[in-house]
Amino acid sequence: MSRIGNKAITIPEGVEVSVASGNEVTVKGPKGTLTKKFSPLMTISVDNGTVTVARPNEEKHTKQLHGTTRALIATMIEGVHHEYTKTLQIVGIGYRAALQGSKLTMQLGYSHPVEMDVPAALKLELPDANTIKISGIDKQIVGEFAAEVRANRKPEPYGGKGIRYSDEIVRRKEGKTAAAKK
Repeated sequence: MSRIGNKAITIPEGVEVSVASGNEVTVKGPKGTLTKKFSPLMTISVDNGTVTVARPNEEKHTKQLHGTTRALIATMIEGVHHEYTKTLQIVGIGYRAALQGSKLTMQLGYSHPVEMDVPAALKLELPDANTIKISGIDKQIVGEFAAEVRANRKPEPYGGKGIRYSDEIVRRKEGKTAAAKK
């Protein structure tokens, strides 16, 4: 039995949720509008300020869809109400980032600058040269772009250099010289 799928989603003030034919859910809020099409197997209903998702049977596939559908609708509602934010830290001597129009340019110790196009759905802020704040209403797009930026220079355990999430803990290792001192 899906515990997540059975939970009702409360709709906060200022957010409108509508379900069109073919299970196309549209969520409008103060930060923007999101639309997503879900499986026709699920029954999505909106009433009295709550959204509920029901499944037709107890098959494994429909149980999986049930929880996933509910979770995706909840993240859509949260995104248009508050926005999702990921903060990245750039650690290393000479490592820095700059925003040039809709391009993010980073110096990461390579012989060339790394340039990335910023998706139109995202807002990028650079409070300083070593901090990147990515925000948007779609959780999937925010997380995916943050992961792509981080993949350009992952944090390494010996020097600690690289791009990391602000809440990420990088486990440091001792180098070869530590073993030779014994």
